[in-house]
Amino acid sequence: MEEPARGGHTLPRGFRRVESTALLWLQRSFLFIVTVVAGWVVYELIRLEIHDRARQPWLFLVIWVVATYVLLPRLNRLLAGVYVPDYFIGRTRTGDGLLGDPVNLAVIGSPAELRKAMLAAGWSEPDPITLRTSWHIIRASLLRRSYPTAPVSPLFVFQRRQTLAFEREVDCSPSQRHHVRFWVCPAGWKLPGGFDVDLIGAATFDRRVGLSLFTFQVTHKIAENTDQERNLVTADLQGSGAGVHTIRHFSTGYHSRNGGGDAIETDGDLPVIFVGRARPGPGGATQVPPSSV
Repeated sequence: MEEPARGGHTLPRGFRRVESTALLWLQRSFLFIVTVVAGWVVYELIRLEIHDRARQPWLFLVIWVVATYVLLPRLNRLLAGVYVPDYFIGRTRTGDGLLGDPVNLAVIGSPAELRKAMLAAGWSEPDPITLRTSWHIIRASLLRRSYPTAPVSPLFVFQRRQTLAFEREVDCSPSQRHHVRFWVCPAGWKLPGGFDVDLIGAATFDRRVGLSLFTFQVTHKIAENTDQERNLVTADLQGSGAGVHTIRHFSTGYHSRNGGGDAIETDGDLPVIFVGRARPGPGGATQVPPSSV
């Protein structure tokens, strides 16, 4: 088959495949060059610092910025592309491709209905990440000032960043907060086991600000027991009128680490939250997943 191209011409499918492959390799080549250049810059800065008897402390800051925000993320992305599965395994992914927080919530209902329920339960939507909001959260963290709508870093499922995010600040400190992200499921996609839901979510608790174990970037460190945060979100939504049905042992309980190197654990249960009208199943019966799989 052929499809119309600009100017009324058509592009053969084979040509489009070659074009896509060329763009992919161009992108990979660019990332490879950036990684090599960043590595060379770090090497030269370290060599200069070692041989510089005057000792210039500012070089350490330059080395840290280049290594943590350019070199290590590129290396992680290259390695993750080889070793990390590119399909749904019940985990989010960071922008570098590393496995992130566990997916521990599912929702039946629209994003608008979910937003209404979360706001009614006392949660706030975070500000978008900009230079202004990034500076605001840094200043608020250093001065221990309240910032209840502080930005939330992006995580990815279905190769897309979160559709919605919500948070609740603790003790007027942006360093500690409850937060949850949600992603709209692709059309026709079902959870493992055949369960049909509209959104999936990942809820975790930020306990303090620290450095990522894998990139040394400044980030929030999360609490290990992710089930407590999952249960908090579930209880709050139930309090605002939502229905909840839990799929027991949806996945195997496990201990692992997220994309920032934080230890995480979960029992593998998956609450399914009904924030809209119940979905009719065969014969008009309300579709409710079984209690265990």
